[in-house]
Amino acid sequence: MNKAVYKTGFWSGLVAFFATIAFVIVQSLQVMNFLSFPLDEILIYGSSFCIVIPFLFEFLALHYITPIEKKFWSHAALIFSIIYAVFVTANYTVQLATVIPMKLKGAGDEVRILEQTPHSLFWDFDALGYIFMALAMLAATPTFEKRGFQKWVRISFLANVLVTPLITIVYFYPSFSVTLLFLGFPWGITAPLAMLMLAIMFKKNIKNQRPE
Repeated sequence: MNKAVYKTGFWSGLVAFFATIAFVIVQSLQVMNFLSFPLDEILIYGSSFCIVIPFLFEFLALHYITPIEKKFWSHAALIFSIIYAVFVTANYTVQLATVIPMKLKGAGDEVRILEQTPHSLFWDFDALGYIFMALAMLAATPTFEKRGFQKWVRISFLANVLVTPLITIVYFYPSFSVTLLFLGFPWGITAPLAMLMLAIMFKKNIKNQRPE
């Protein structure tokens, strides 16, 4: 396998990890009222946007290094990651390019239906995006060995899958509150950890590959 695939997987995973950490920090600052509009929304949607492409490339690289007998699962993971990307990209683009500028112009009422508020259309888009991110990790788990470092990558993926129902509750519980938001806090640990562990796995394998 070409070293470029492993390097792409490593660097993409690293960027996805730091972008996710940035999102968690911004979300925390917003909850603590250290940030206000429009900076809070720009940073939240902007940092989230930075996760998408690196995450896709990390999973594309995973698909290419997966043994042929396990490629069904890596292919499924790649498909789920693409669905995640479509949902969240649509949301972040609308918020950053349409909703926020219109609100700054004082014309927020004209695009109210597009705003990501609890139980709105794009709120559901965001929820579905992160559910499909978890499904991508779930589908990918059979591609990892149950020994060595791959065992820990597998565990980190499963950990994120297991906490995803918590953020699902945050999104779909009938009454949203800031207190409810804390229920999804474990995701802020498991999601970036899973991305980082996969990136480290790529890094560990770079030196073992010969250029083609």
